[in-house]
Amino acid sequence: MNKNLTPRQIVAELDKYIIGQNDAKRNVAIALRNRWRRMNVKEEIQGEIVPNNILMIGATGVGKTEIARRLAHLAEAPFTKVEASKFTEVGYVGRDVESMIRDLVEQAVDMVKTTKKEEVKERAKEIVEGIILDALIPPLKGSPTPHATGMGKDQPEDERELNEKTRDRFREKIRDGEMDERKIEIDVKQNSTPGMGMIGGGMDEASMINIQEMLGSMMPKKTKKRKVTIAEARKILLEEESSKLIDMDEVKEEALQKAQNTGIVFIDEVDKIAGGSRGGQGGPDVSREGVQRDLLPIVEGSAVNTKYGIVHTDHILFIAAGAFHFSKPSDLIPELQGRFPIRVELDNLTKEDFLSILKEPKNALTKQYIALVGAEDVSLSFQDDALERLAEIAFQINEEVENIGARRLHTVMSKLLNEILFEIPDTIGQNARIVIDKALVEEKLAGLVKNKDLSHYIL
Repeated sequence: MNKNLTPRQIVAELDKYIIGQNDAKRNVAIALRNRWRRMNVKEEIQGEIVPNNILMIGATGVGKTEIARRLAHLAEAPFTKVEASKFTEVGYVGRDVESMIRDLVEQAVDMVKTTKKEEVKERAKEIVEGIILDALIPPLKGSPTPHATGMGKDQPEDERELNEKTRDRFREKIRDGEMDERKIEIDVKQNSTPGMGMIGGGMDEASMINIQEMLGSMMPKKTKKRKVTIAEARKILLEEESSKLIDMDEVKEEALQKAQNTGIVFIDEVDKIAGGSRGGQGGPDVSREGVQRDLLPIVEGSAVNTKYGIVHTDHILFIAAGAFHFSKPSDLIPELQGRFPIRVELDNLTKEDFLSILKEPKNALTKQYIALVGAEDVSLSFQDDALERLAEIAFQINEEVENIGARRLHTVMSKLLNEILFEIPDTIGQNARIVIDKALVEEKLAGLVKNKDLSHYIL
């Protein structure tokens, strides 16, 4: 667990990116800390402690997904986001619910692989350096041991010495990046796994993956020659050599443990599979209740077969989220409701929240636009009254047209700055200073507020 953060520290970290929603933050912080606590209790009770899954209820754009995503980043845990509306009941063509666990394991494998590659990076760099050097200045064949001297061998020795000196000089140049633009020819491995379509009916995703893996391992490994710059060759070869140096069996084992004990699955749009939902046109054909029944064993704990091995889902944390506009949580089947004991209602965003979103987060929209314009050596700044008016307009449109939460700020900011972004750098040159004031906001966004009635009919 990243620095074993306490619940209060987790909330403080989430505050850097998400405004408000304190109740939701507190609950996810407790859930995350409980995982660390479980790993540190006595072994006989460790297996009995199961996570309290969370159901987040709130309109679109209030921060449900962002909370879960930032949480996984904080925990350095495997995280996957799925949409409940994409799943179909077993027996229908489509994604089965077990695929979310397979996605989670893939994430875990990637994370462990990245960590292991970092550990062997220095060794891999040396090997790559040698390969690039051999492509530039091949070593003399049959190089003797340093002590091999004798009659009649002075000339070859001189050649070898010269070759070594040249190689050392080039090695320094490669390290200093002086030769990064020079092109060399390298051997690159090709993926030998053949592309496959569906074979008959009733073939599930896991079986397809296993067959592809099996065929891939039977095929001979092909290599092809590519002419690339030294800088590009370094990237390609570093990836290949790092993969050779790590033990994949160890990676798989560690990844399965990581997914089982620290994995987080975020199930979005869960309201779309609730009984009272008017969304979705599958009706009784692709049963929404069937998807709920399929979700049940995964959430309550079962064994899922993946290409890396069996994964037990008992200790994976599930966070479900939905707007529940046309349905309510009680429309879910009772067994599934029981698997999400913690319910958190997220608040709709107020004018003050919009203003804070524009000013405070590390990734605030205003900071993003300042950085974008800064890339063209143009200075952009926002006056406080301009930001207040922007927040007011975004809130007003949400109230009168459709409440899409903080995403509305993207609409108003884009409308406000479109012309400026278009004119840079042709009309607005380098070192220009642009100040956004209240008058400019009024001028640019007057049409957006005035035409609110038409907005109902515009996609």
